[in-house]
Amino acid sequence: MTFSVPPADPATAAAHFRARLSFETDVSDVHAALEAATPGLVVVDSRGIAAWRQGHLPGAVHLPTIEIASRVGDLVPPGSAVVTYCWGPGCNGATRAALEFARLGYPVKEMIGGFEYWAREGLPVVTPGGMVRRQVDELTAPRSAVVCDC
Repeated sequence: MTFSVPPADPATAAAHFRARLSFETDVSDVHAALEAATPGLVVVDSRGIAAWRQGHLPGAVHLPTIEIASRVGDLVPPGSAVVTYCWGPGCNGATRAALEFARLGYPVKEMIGGFEYWAREGLPVVTPGGMVRRQVDELTAPRSAVVCDC
């Protein structure tokens, strides 16, 4: 196979992918961490109030990006490991929120896939009507399991 740009050498590729994993996490890993009640973990929904009310992750804190600097002290204990999320892969709100937390000195990761993939994978969502689960979208996760075993 011929590539217009050849692959990076293995050491460079390993450094790149290791760095990505230190900045990003996925919905399956966040779900497992929440289920395990991981000490010091704070999951932050950086969307606006209308989106939050439409549905959010169980246990998440609602803190829109524009309010992080002014409200972080009230909602996120110092030293917490923060995971940010927004709508989905087509939105960089979680990236902007993660940047703000990093600037404030918090260890932080962005949840790739965002709320969209959380819901599409059939994980629990808090809505005004209570906890709901959507049918698993087989394009995002196997129907028979919460994890893809990757």
